[in-house]
Amino acid sequence: MADPRMNGSTAHAVDAAESPRPRGRPRLDIDRDAVADAVAELFAEGGYEAVSIADTAAKLSVSRSTLYRTVPTKDDLLGILFERGTRQLTEDAQAVIAAHPDAPGDQMRELLRIQIRAAVSMRNYLPVFFGEGNIPPDVYGRWQVWAREYEILWRDVVARAMEAGAVEKDDPVVTARLLLGMCIWVSRWYRARGTQTADDIADAAIGMLRLGVVPDA
Repeated sequence: MADPRMNGSTAHAVDAAESPRPRGRPRLDIDRDAVADAVAELFAEGGYEAVSIADTAAKLSVSRSTLYRTVPTKDDLLGILFERGTRQLTEDAQAVIAAHPDAPGDQMRELLRIQIRAAVSMRNYLPVFFGEGNIPPDVYGRWQVWAREYEILWRDVVARAMEAGAVEKDDPVVTARLLLGMCIWVSRWYRARGTQTADDIADAAIGMLRLGVVPDA
Protein backbone atom coordinates (compact mmCIF):
# COMPACT_ATOMS: atom_id res chain seq x y z
CA MET A 1 0.00 0.00 0.00
CA ALA A 2 1.34 3.51 -0.86
CA ASP A 3 2.37 5.93 1.91
CA PRO A 4 -0.58 8.32 2.58
CA ARG A 5 1.88 11.23 2.80
CA MET A 6 2.63 10.89 -0.91
CA ASN A 7 0.56 12.73 -3.48
CA GLY A 8 -1.54 10.78 -5.98
CA SER A 9 0.96 10.75 -8.84
CA THR A 10 3.85 9.71 -6.57
CA ALA A 11 1.82 6.93 -5.01
CA HIS A 12 0.83 5.67 -8.42
CA ALA A 13 4.47 5.57 -9.54
CA VAL A 14 5.49 3.60 -6.44
CA ASP A 15 2.61 1.14 -6.86
CA ALA A 16 3.60 0.59 -10.50
CA ALA A 17 7.21 -0.03 -9.54
CA GLU A 18 6.29 -2.53 -6.83
CA SER A 19 3.70 -4.40 -8.92
CA PRO A 20 4.82 -7.26 -11.19
CA ARG A 21 5.37 -6.08 -14.73
CA PRO A 22 2.61 -7.54 -16.92
CA ARG A 23 3.93 -9.96 -19.45
CA GLY A 24 2.78 -10.28 -23.01
CA ARG A 25 0.93 -13.33 -24.22
CA PRO A 26 3.42 -16.20 -24.44
CA ARG A 27 4.36 -17.39 -27.88
CA LEU A 28 2.68 -20.77 -28.31
CA ASP A 29 3.25 -21.67 -31.94
CA ILE A 30 6.68 -22.97 -32.89
CA ASP A 31 7.48 -23.31 -36.57
CA ARG A 32 8.87 -26.81 -37.01
CA ASP A 33 10.88 -25.80 -40.07
CA ALA A 34 12.47 -23.02 -38.00
CA VAL A 35 13.31 -25.62 -35.34
CA ALA A 36 14.91 -27.84 -38.01
CA ASP A 37 16.96 -24.87 -39.26
CA ALA A 38 18.14 -24.09 -35.73
CA VAL A 39 19.12 -27.70 -35.03
CA ALA A 40 20.98 -27.91 -38.36
CA GLU A 41 22.93 -24.76 -37.43
CA LEU A 42 23.87 -26.24 -34.06
CA PHE A 43 25.10 -29.39 -35.77
CA ALA A 44 27.23 -27.25 -38.07
CA GLU A 45 28.67 -25.34 -35.14
CA GLY A 46 29.50 -28.20 -32.82
CA GLY A 47 28.11 -31.55 -33.93
CA TYR A 48 25.68 -33.77 -32.07
CA GLU A 49 26.81 -32.65 -28.61
CA ALA A 50 26.04 -29.01 -29.44
CA VAL A 51 22.32 -29.74 -29.89
CA SER A 52 20.17 -28.97 -26.86
CA ILE A 53 16.78 -27.54 -25.98
CA ALA A 54 18.39 -24.47 -24.41
CA ASP A 55 20.59 -23.66 -27.40
CA THR A 56 17.78 -24.31 -29.87
CA ALA A 57 15.51 -21.97 -27.90
CA ALA A 58 18.24 -19.33 -28.01
CA LYS A 59 18.52 -19.72 -31.79
CA LEU A 60 14.77 -19.26 -32.09
CA SER A 61 14.67 -16.31 -29.64
CA VAL A 62 12.09 -18.03 -27.45
CA SER A 63 12.18 -19.21 -23.86
CA ARG A 64 13.06 -22.80 -23.05
CA SER A 65 9.63 -23.30 -21.49
CA THR A 66 7.97 -22.15 -24.71
CA LEU A 67 10.03 -24.57 -26.78
CA TYR A 68 9.42 -27.40 -24.28
CA ARG A 69 5.69 -27.21 -25.00
CA THR A 70 6.33 -28.29 -28.59
CA VAL A 71 9.67 -30.06 -28.37
CA PRO A 72 10.20 -31.60 -24.92
CA THR A 73 13.44 -33.54 -25.56
CA LYS A 74 16.60 -33.57 -27.63
CA ASP A 75 15.27 -36.73 -29.27
CA ASP A 76 12.32 -34.69 -30.53
CA LEU A 77 14.70 -32.08 -31.95
CA LEU A 78 16.43 -34.80 -33.97
CA GLY A 79 13.06 -36.14 -35.06
CA ILE A 80 12.00 -32.75 -36.42
CA LEU A 81 15.28 -32.41 -38.33
CA PHE A 82 14.90 -35.95 -39.70
CA GLU A 83 11.30 -35.42 -40.77
CA ARG A 84 12.04 -32.15 -42.54
CA GLY A 85 15.02 -33.58 -44.44
CA THR A 86 13.34 -36.78 -45.54
CA ARG A 87 10.09 -35.05 -46.44
CA GLN A 88 11.92 -32.58 -48.65
CA LEU A 89 13.91 -35.31 -50.39
CA THR A 90 10.81 -37.37 -51.07
CA GLU A 91 8.86 -34.37 -52.36
CA ASP A 92 11.71 -33.30 -54.64
CA ALA A 93 12.15 -36.82 -56.00
CA GLN A 94 8.44 -37.24 -56.67
CA ALA A 95 8.33 -33.85 -58.41
CA VAL A 96 11.21 -34.86 -60.69
CA ILE A 97 9.49 -38.10 -61.63
CA ALA A 98 6.20 -36.32 -62.29
CA ALA A 99 7.91 -33.65 -64.41
CA HIS A 100 9.49 -36.25 -66.76
CA PRO A 101 6.91 -39.07 -66.95
CA ASP A 102 8.17 -40.46 -70.27
CA ALA A 103 11.89 -39.73 -69.88
CA PRO A 104 13.51 -42.04 -67.32
CA GLY A 105 16.96 -40.77 -68.32
CA ASP A 106 15.91 -37.26 -67.30
CA GLN A 107 14.43 -38.65 -64.08
CA MET A 108 17.71 -40.39 -63.29
CA ARG A 109 19.73 -37.29 -64.08
CA GLU A 110 17.64 -35.05 -61.84
CA LEU A 111 17.50 -37.58 -59.00
CA LEU A 112 21.29 -37.57 -58.93
CA ARG A 113 21.31 -33.80 -58.83
CA ILE A 114 18.88 -33.43 -55.93
CA GLN A 115 20.58 -36.23 -53.99
CA ILE A 116 24.01 -34.62 -54.28
CA ARG A 117 22.60 -31.22 -53.36
CA ALA A 118 21.02 -32.83 -50.29
CA ALA A 119 24.28 -34.56 -49.35
CA VAL A 120 26.02 -31.18 -49.41
CA SER A 121 23.35 -29.26 -47.52
CA MET A 122 22.88 -32.04 -44.92
CA ARG A 123 26.55 -32.97 -44.58
CA ASN A 124 26.87 -31.80 -40.96
CA TYR A 125 24.26 -34.18 -39.62
CA LEU A 126 23.61 -36.79 -42.31
CA PRO A 127 26.14 -39.29 -40.82
CA VAL A 128 24.13 -39.33 -37.57
CA PHE A 129 21.28 -41.13 -39.33
CA PHE A 130 23.67 -43.83 -40.48
CA GLY A 131 24.51 -44.85 -36.95
CA GLU A 132 27.36 -42.42 -36.24
CA GLY A 133 26.08 -40.83 -33.08
CA ASN A 134 23.78 -41.44 -30.15
CA ILE A 135 20.65 -41.20 -32.22
CA PRO A 136 17.40 -42.19 -30.46
CA PRO A 137 16.14 -45.64 -31.50
CA ASP A 138 12.72 -44.35 -32.57
CA VAL A 139 14.25 -41.67 -34.79
CA TYR A 140 16.67 -44.17 -36.29
CA GLY A 141 13.80 -46.60 -36.84
CA ARG A 142 11.83 -43.99 -38.77
CA TRP A 143 14.94 -43.21 -40.82
CA GLN A 144 15.28 -46.90 -41.75
CA VAL A 145 11.63 -47.13 -42.85
CA TRP A 146 11.99 -44.00 -44.97
CA ALA A 147 15.33 -45.19 -46.43
CA ARG A 148 13.74 -48.45 -47.63
CA GLU A 149 10.87 -46.59 -49.30
CA TYR A 150 13.21 -44.05 -50.85
CA GLU A 151 15.47 -46.81 -52.17
CA ILE A 152 12.45 -48.43 -53.86
CA LEU A 153 11.68 -45.10 -55.56
CA TRP A 154 15.25 -44.99 -56.88
CA ARG A 155 15.18 -48.67 -57.91
CA ASP A 156 12.09 -48.13 -60.02
CA VAL A 157 13.62 -45.11 -61.79
CA VAL A 158 16.85 -47.03 -62.40
CA ALA A 159 14.92 -49.98 -63.83
CA ARG A 160 13.03 -47.72 -66.24
CA ALA A 161 16.25 -45.96 -67.24
CA MET A 162 17.81 -49.34 -67.99
CA GLU A 163 14.89 -50.34 -70.17
CA ALA A 164 15.18 -47.04 -72.03
CA GLY A 165 18.89 -47.56 -72.62
CA ALA A 166 19.90 -44.55 -70.52
CA VAL A 167 21.73 -46.71 -67.97
CA GLU A 168 23.58 -49.95 -68.68
CA LYS A 169 21.43 -52.95 -67.83
CA ASP A 170 22.23 -54.74 -64.60
CA ASP A 171 20.55 -55.49 -61.29
CA PRO A 172 18.49 -52.31 -60.63
CA VAL A 173 18.62 -52.79 -56.85
CA VAL A 174 22.40 -53.02 -56.77
CA THR A 175 22.74 -50.12 -59.21
CA ALA A 176 20.37 -47.92 -57.20
CA ARG A 177 22.29 -48.67 -54.00
CA LEU A 178 25.61 -47.92 -55.67
CA LEU A 179 24.33 -44.61 -57.00
CA LEU A 180 22.81 -43.60 -53.67
CA GLY A 181 26.00 -44.58 -51.87
CA MET A 182 28.06 -42.50 -54.28
CA CYS A 183 25.84 -39.47 -53.66
CA ILE A 184 25.74 -39.86 -49.88
CA TRP A 185 29.54 -40.19 -49.72
CA VAL A 186 29.77 -36.62 -51.04
CA SER A 187 28.68 -35.51 -47.55
CA ARG A 188 31.94 -36.92 -46.18
CA TRP A 189 34.44 -35.23 -48.45
CA TYR A 190 32.72 -32.04 -49.62
CA ARG A 191 34.29 -28.84 -48.29
CA ALA A 192 32.47 -25.53 -48.50
CA ARG A 193 35.73 -23.69 -49.19
CA GLY A 194 36.53 -25.88 -52.16
CA THR A 195 36.21 -24.84 -55.77
CA GLN A 196 33.36 -27.21 -56.70
CA THR A 197 29.69 -26.58 -56.07
CA ALA A 198 27.08 -29.26 -55.52
CA ASP A 199 25.95 -28.84 -59.13
CA ASP A 200 29.54 -29.21 -60.38
CA ILE A 201 29.73 -32.53 -58.55
CA ALA A 202 26.33 -33.58 -59.92
CA ASP A 203 27.48 -32.74 -63.45
CA ALA A 204 30.53 -34.96 -62.94
CA ALA A 205 28.35 -37.85 -61.76
CA ILE A 206 25.93 -37.40 -64.65
CA GLY A 207 28.81 -37.29 -67.13
CA MET A 208 30.38 -40.37 -65.64
CA LEU A 209 27.15 -42.29 -66.22
CA ARG A 210 26.78 -40.73 -69.67
CA LEU A 211 23.26 -39.71 -68.77
CA GLY A 212 23.67 -36.57 -70.76
CA VAL A 213 24.75 -38.50 -73.87
CA VAL A 214 22.58 -41.58 -74.21
CA PRO A 215 19.05 -40.56 -75.26
CA ASP A 216 15.89 -42.11 -73.91
CA ALA A 217 14.32 -44.78 -76.11
